[in-house]
Amino acid sequence: MVRVIWVQRAGERYRGGDGAGIETRHAFSFSGYYDPENARFGSLVACNEERLAPGAGFAEHPHRDLEIVTWVVEGELTHEDSTGGRTVVRPGELQRLSAGGGVRHSERNEGREPLTFLQMWLAPAPGFTSAEAGAEPAYEVVRGVADRGPAEPYALERAGAALAVRRPAAGERVALPAAPWVYAHVVRGEIRLAGHTLTAGDAARITDGPDLAAHALTPAELLVWAMRAEPSYG
Repeated sequence: MVRVIWVQRAGERYRGGDGAGIETRHAFSFSGYYDPENARFGSLVACNEERLAPGAGFAEHPHRDLEIVTWVVEGELTHEDSTGGRTVVRPGELQRLSAGGGVRHSERNEGREPLTFLQMWLAPAPGFTSAEAGAEPAYEVVRGVADRGPAEPYALERAGAALAVRRPAAGERVALPAAPWVYAHVVRGEIRLAGHTLTAGDAARITDGPDLAAHALTPAELLVWAMRAEPSYG
């Protein structure tokens, strides 16, 4: 039996921001906002919608024991980190930073247009914390994720999770994966899911939901996480 445990509307996200030209919307407890009933879902511990004005950004800061996945919606994201990488990430490109035992990075909008991106943090699955596995930081930019079929999601072994990017046309149905935890975030368009109409910025959290499909009411873009583990800390 499908059980949608929560539909979170775009306007229900927690407001954040750290500096001039930064507007943030948090899906989970984050930074100065704490809600013990909304700290994680599966291995997903953050899903932040970030809007950066030209010239704005986040100064260098540290992370550890996280898989950080970024999806650029519009504009260009300039990323630098202590692995030595400096990359400009554009719409349709997926960025992954595995923090491992510790990494530092910065993110800025060095372009002329506003920047919008989604950043999702996943905690490691059991056996994959840096203390247990000696994980080194790693970084990559992956292109063409939205062109993959449903049987070829982007897998994050360390988090026990996989991400599919789906772009259905109006009237098309998208089958969602069967997994203990499924998180579906609407980037663009309008979809119908388990009796709920979702628009840009809305997300559904689903547990144990086999044979569930999203019906696109308009052309849409949908990020779908399938997660098979809960976080492991230490």
